[in-house]
Parts: sequence; structure tokens; C-alpha cells
Amino acid sequence: METEANTLSPREGEQGNDQMAPSFAENARAAFVDFVTDPAFPCLGAKAALNANSYQLVAYETLGASSSSKKLHADLAAFGQSDMACTSEYASFIAVFRNPAMVSELTFERLLWWQLQQLHDLDHQQQSAWDPEVSSDPEDAHFSFSIAGHAYYVIGLHGNSSRLARRFPWPALVFNPHKQFEKLRSDGKWRRMQGTIRERDIALQGSVNPMLRDFAETSEARQYSGRQVEDGWQPEFEVRGAGSGGCPFAH
Repeated sequence: METEANTLSPREGEQGNDQMAPSFAENARAAFVDFVTDPAFPCLGAKAALNANSYQLVAYETLGASSSSKKLHADLAAFGQSDMACTSEYASFIAVFRNPAMVSELTFERLLWWQLQQLHDLDHQQQSAWDPEVSSDPEDAHFSFSIAGHAYYVIGLHGNSSRLARRFPWPALVFNPHKQFEKLRSDGKWRRMQGTIRERDIALQGSVNPMLRDFAETSEARQYSGRQVEDGWQPEFEVRGAGSGGCPFAH
């Protein structure tokens, strides 16, 4: 049986504000460092970003709140133009939210996509085009989420994730620039790195995340929340305007 917090609807996040004590941001940063530097943590890319100090972590009040969304959109737009995102081989933007503190996997998934919808709506208001290198259709195998013209692979973390590698004390969204994966593939590094990460995930939990697939096999949208979604699953997400169909031959 879910608690009241676990039945939180996406629009209830609108009640939040971003008046936070600095201690939460400090605690979130320390927890994330501990999370990634744990010897059992499987993601080598996250470890590389931490070791190279090529990550930006920002704390927000409430996942899905309009005030959080406006600040997050501005922060992501600036990150996409930064030297870190443009030149680092491993760069990540981590958004950590103080609320809601503990939710079910299904509720977190709904809040994640509600948050992405609000970011996209702000993009649409500012007439920012979808990154032309990827598709804007969440059902397309070449889909990636786009903010201010830059595509990102999004990783959701929260305290009730069934995957240990995604279990974090607070809700968090990790935005990894899509072009990093393209470069790793073109350099021939991705296959080896992917194989090692999967071996480490098996050592941690006894199995590989069943939602993980190679790029262009299925839409990465199915992987964002970390929940094992059903056949025929579609996210609660609507692309405003024409968007971009992406080029299926670009990859």
C-alpha cells in the first residue's frame, strides 16, 4: 500500500518553492559523491565525470514544481553552452530535488515526465528548436530529450528504485549530453565501456537492468525512470509544435 507521498500527482508539485537552506545542497553533493565513489557503483562514466570534476550538481526544492522548472531550464541552457559540456569527454548535470522525499517507482516516473514536459514547454515558449541530431518522438529509437537545442540522455534516481545503481536518498535527474555517447561510439570506446558497466551491474544486483538496450534498438525514453515498463508503454509527454523528426540515418 502506497503512502500519501507515494500517491502525489504531478501537478501537486506546483505547490513547491525554491527557498532552501544551503545545507541541503551541501548534503546532496556529499551524498552524490559517496554514491558514485562507492566501489560497487557500476557506472564508469559517472566515476570519470567525478574524477575529472566535469559535473555540475544543483539542488532544487520540488521535482515538477514550476519554480524548480524555471531555474532548472535556465541552468541546463547555460550548462549546454559551457566549456565543460562542449569539451569534456565525460560531463554531467545533476539536478537533486529535496521533495518529494520518498515515492513509488510509478509515481517517480510520472513526476520525471511531468518535469521533462515543463522543461520542454519552457523551451517551446522560448522558440528553442529540438536538437536536429535526434528525434523528438519518444517512441522513435533515435529519441533523446532536448533542452535549448542540446540533446541529453536522462537518468532518474530515487530512494525506491528497484535498481540498486539508481537508488539515491532524494529524487534526482542526471543529464548526460548525447554527443558524448556519439563520440565514445566513434572512438570505439563505447562497446568496451558498456560491457564493463553491465558486468559491474550484475556483480551489484545479480542481473543487468532489463530496460537497457543498445542505442537505436528501442527508444531510450523507456530507460529514463529506471522502472521496468510494460510492453506498449508510452510516456506522458507531448511535443509542442513541429519539433524535429530526427534523421534515422544519422546514427
